Amino acid sequence: MDVAADPRVGALPTDPMEPVPYRVVERGQETDDVASLVLAPVAAALPAPGPGQFMMIWAPGVGEIPISVSRVVAEGHLVLTVRSVGAVSAAVVGLGPGDVVGLRGPFGTQWPVADVAGRRVLVVAGGLGLAPLRIAVEQLVAAAPAHLTLVMGARQPDQLLFPDDLRRWAAAGVGVHVTVDAADRGWHGAVGTATAMVTRIGWAHDAAFVCGPEIMMTTAARATLLSAPIIQGVLLRGEVSLPSYRAFLTEAYHHVKHTVPLLRAARDALPVHHAWLAPALDEYIDE
Repeated sequence: MDVAADPRVGALPTDPMEPVPYRVVERGQETDDVASLVLAPVAAALPAPGPGQFMMIWAPGVGEIPISVSRVVAEGHLVLTVRSVGAVSAAVVGLGPGDVVGLRGPFGTQWPVADVAGRRVLVVAGGLGLAPLRIAVEQLVAAAPAHLTLVMGARQPDQLLFPDDLRRWAAAGVGVHVTVDAADRGWHGAVGTATAMVTRIGWAHDAAFVCGPEIMMTTAARATLLSAPIIQGVLLRGEVSLPSYRAFLTEAYHHVKHTVPLLRAARDALPVHHAWLAPALDEYIDE
């Protein structure tokens, strides 16, 4: 990418599909196959991504992949944490200071961190999943660290990401729980899955953010849901208070009020080749 020869480097391209040049200014090795790159805009900077958003990074001559942003620092600098698993990610991990890449974004919907800041929040990260959660954790720590619980799981101790951050968050008052699937002789922490840790601590929460391998997210989300106070009380102990029952009926009323007209509109708009769906929609509406 010949940045110096491009007369448009002083402004962002009008085409959102066109990569914006960024230069690697720092590189850190997180694990054997994971590296963090600090990228600085060569000229104009892209909008700062929020928690949960990602960037498309283009390695010239190799290809483009989506990567979550693990940190936003001053002057438009972005930190991307990448694991080498394919041709493009290997090329990105192999970059060093001075190398230039192309970025597009940010893409994706931001997580509603501001809506739950100060409330009881559970964050569950598996492996590389802590990277996209890092911005959210920093914002939650700034709001109310004592109300935040973080469960971090990794395959083995040398695969744990951002140990300095984990210690800093714990020192700030965050309930940090670290566990590994398989321990070596030098490991003195918990052994087991992140999901098992969530079940073990049984922490009551108002919201949860989960990121990691798909099976971990599924089981962690289930464990998180089952640990909610209302689920524990109603389903497991049969405790139903009058205010809770009234709240349930209110939510059910609004669900039916808005869903039935939507289903009727969908039924009326069915094209001829989808007419076979009408009986199923009629049955659902009647129910």
